[in-house]
Amino acid sequence: MKSITLILLSLFLGKSCSQEAPKDIANTVIQYTATSRGYYIQIVVVNQKATISRGRENKKPTEEITISKSDWNALIAEFQKITLEDLPTLKDPTQKRFYDGAAIANLKIRYQGKNYETVDFDHGFPPTAIEKFVQKIVSLDTQQGE
Repeated sequence: MKSITLILLSLFLGKSCSQEAPKDIANTVIQYTATSRGYYIQIVVVNQKATISRGRENKKPTEEITISKSDWNALIAEFQKITLEDLPTLKDPTQKRFYDGAAIANLKIRYQGKNYETVDFDHGFPPTAIEKFVQKIVSLDTQQGE
């Protein structure tokens, strides 16, 4: 009996350690914001839709777009590569925002009831670990006319 229990326990632990369940992005809220004195953009992604705001204080209209299936799959693939717990410790590769060389950017993710947030980084120069993910989010803004 002990050997059967040991075998089942080994199989259960081995399976849970070897295959981490993929992150469910469907109910995740992703918010990317970039701001400077003359620039503002906020992109909020929720369940294959993106809401894009380009002005402070609602002076400019907010746009909502549906993310294409291919872009959504690419976004999911990049999201799977991110270790959410590491977001607050990621190092910014440049500091252009300190002398108005770039807008101040930030990424916030609400996943399974927990909030994860990066430190500020330069818009256009995200930390390497989230670079492709951020680029995919920012690229959604160029698709407004499609």
